[in-house]
Amino acid sequence: MTKHTAAVIGSGFGGLALAIRLQSAGFQTTIFEARDKPGGRAYVYEDQGFTFDAGPTVVTDPDCLRELFALTGRKLEDYLDLMPVTPFYRLYWEDGYVFDYSNDPEENARQIREKNPEDVAGYERFLAYSEEVMREGYIKLGTAPFLNFSDMIRSAPELMRLQSYRSVYSMVSKFIKDDHLRQAFSFNSLLVGGSPFKTSSIYLLIHALEKRWGVSFPRGGTHALVRGLVRLFEDLGGEIRLSAPVAEILTEGDRVTGLVTEQGWRGEFDAVASNADIMFTYGKLLGRTPRGRQAAAGLKRRSFSPSIFLTYFGVEGTYPELRHHSIMFGRRYQGLIGEIYKGPELPDDFSIYLHAPTVTDPELAPPGCTTFYALSPVPNLGAADLDWETLAPRYSERILAYLEKHYLPDLRARIVTKRTFTPFDFRDELNAHLGSAFSLEPVLWQSAYFRTHNRDDKLKNLYFAGAGTHPGAGIPGVVGSGKATAGLMLEDFGHRYSDADVSAQFAKA
Repeated sequence: MTKHTAAVIGSGFGGLALAIRLQSAGFQTTIFEARDKPGGRAYVYEDQGFTFDAGPTVVTDPDCLRELFALTGRKLEDYLDLMPVTPFYRLYWEDGYVFDYSNDPEENARQIREKNPEDVAGYERFLAYSEEVMREGYIKLGTAPFLNFSDMIRSAPELMRLQSYRSVYSMVSKFIKDDHLRQAFSFNSLLVGGSPFKTSSIYLLIHALEKRWGVSFPRGGTHALVRGLVRLFEDLGGEIRLSAPVAEILTEGDRVTGLVTEQGWRGEFDAVASNADIMFTYGKLLGRTPRGRQAAAGLKRRSFSPSIFLTYFGVEGTYPELRHHSIMFGRRYQGLIGEIYKGPELPDDFSIYLHAPTVTDPELAPPGCTTFYALSPVPNLGAADLDWETLAPRYSERILAYLEKHYLPDLRARIVTKRTFTPFDFRDELNAHLGSAFSLEPVLWQSAYFRTHNRDDKLKNLYFAGAGTHPGAGIPGVVGSGKATAGLMLEDFGHRYSDADVSAQFAKA
């Protein structure tokens, strides 16, 4: 049988997951990555002995990653070391309240009881609800492509029963009464680009993911996970081309035929899958085609998630009171989030996610030093037309001064190295539409069938993986998109293998 060929544009987690599945199932697969390192948003910077993960830092479902290795009779543990992180998050408020959210039910209950005794029972009901939505929204539907409206209709009764039309914050408030605790259990949707006040309550499944699998971090940083997946892909015979930005996807009639890189390399493929930004794929890579122009015009009418502003900094010394993941809530919650999503200005205040990976892996900094990044959600370039070249130094300084005042004494005097990543960088380096950090906003009317489909509706051998397609952003989400899309591609090309079939095939070998 002739071996089918596939090109995957982009080496983010979604692209890597898809490419590994295709290569495992018999496709000869080539990944084209525009940047000089794999990983997409999960890039890595090194400077003066400090290692900075550029993007995602929270692994909540390691089994979706283990599955990629198990497909070929391998073990994730032979490629990388995942370390548990506890607590999952330390949450801070300006009024001095601190909450450590962990996998210890007794410790969580003790903290909730001290804050508001009535919320202990409510929290238990909340976790039970999150388990239900995880089973329905993640385990059952997370890797099932929604190509037809009938697929959505079949899922509707369960989604309605779970009140998916309610927002994350609204559903949390049904169970939890204390204001601090409502914030503590609703902020997670922000980590995948969704406002707690607009995003479907289905996204409360994140809590169940954390409780079932914990929160992990790869030894060597998130990019160690990227490198492990790339090594697996190459061990299977796949090819990855770095510094090879794609200029155009070639088409003929209702099919794609291959692609051309910006260096002029041209190749023919039986199928092309894009892990690049969906607007970039349609508007730029398919911009000469009627389908590309039509789809791009439709996407422009959609709502895209906010951007983020990142400050990476390495400091002398340590801060023993810090934990790996910290959330610093500002003086406002709903008002601030509303301004981040709507613009048209940059809010005067902010909330911060502070990543301190050296708490778990000291090797990511020189001895006795600490590696950080501070993440502040900000409006995308469509909501707020801001000059980030001018703003970046001032905004970074404001964030560092705030951290120094409230949490990290003498911070600025101890900084060895720092850099920033702005909405302009999301737009220019990652080709992200409007500088959005998470692609389409994860609201109910842009989810499942209403999100970009895993296979294009017109070009029959063009596929998608990543945050812009079903099921959405976050490492489990984009890895799940790779699984959903691989299933479609294998079926379309007559490779009728289940995961068990592929695993058995490699076990015999």
